[in-house]
Amino acid sequence: MTADGLIRVVLVDDEHLLRSALATLLPLHGTIEIVAEAANGAEAVTATLRYGPDVLVIDLEMPELDGLDAVARIREQIPGQAVLMLTRHARPGVLRRALKLGINGFLSKNAEPEEIAVVIREVAAGGRWIGRDVLEASVVDDSPLTEREADVLRGAYSGHSVKEIARSLHLAPGTVRNYLSSAMQKTGTSTRYRAAHVALERGWL
Repeated sequence: MTADGLIRVVLVDDEHLLRSALATLLPLHGTIEIVAEAANGAEAVTATLRYGPDVLVIDLEMPELDGLDAVARIREQIPGQAVLMLTRHARPGVLRRALKLGINGFLSKNAEPEEIAVVIREVAAGGRWIGRDVLEASVVDDSPLTEREADVLRGAYSGHSVKEIARSLHLAPGTVRNYLSSAMQKTGTSTRYRAAHVALERGWL
């Protein structure tokens, strides 16, 4: 926070028109200063580490790095960084992932700028805020995956080969392939990486 009480914000969204509108409107609804803007997750990491804002306002779905992955990288360098995440579509499992990362606020991108400004102030003060529509849309599914299926999908998501996954889990490669096949069937996907991505989105990993 600046000496005159302004809350310093880094604003991140790949939708240029929305980002520009928020950058213009948010300062009109309270003591908020936009110190930097970014259009993707990689730029978000760079801008946040450079400016050290009071609050990072970041979109969930973006190119290069999504909001959650960007926040995870930022938190490695700034563990206490306050974060307000915005999303247009709150998929099942996303809220749980966000809470595990310690994200302070989660709002729909359909929220009015005045409401976003209120939540920025709440988050800057150390509070937490989850929008009702996000909460209702983020009902977490019970995972159909077994523990071993989840283990091999984590390896697949990290880009490891079948042999590498087998070695790390002390399993035979054929057994790993069987787990991957079962997981792909349960997620309705045709590749192990896509299966891992779907499982992660649904909060099963």
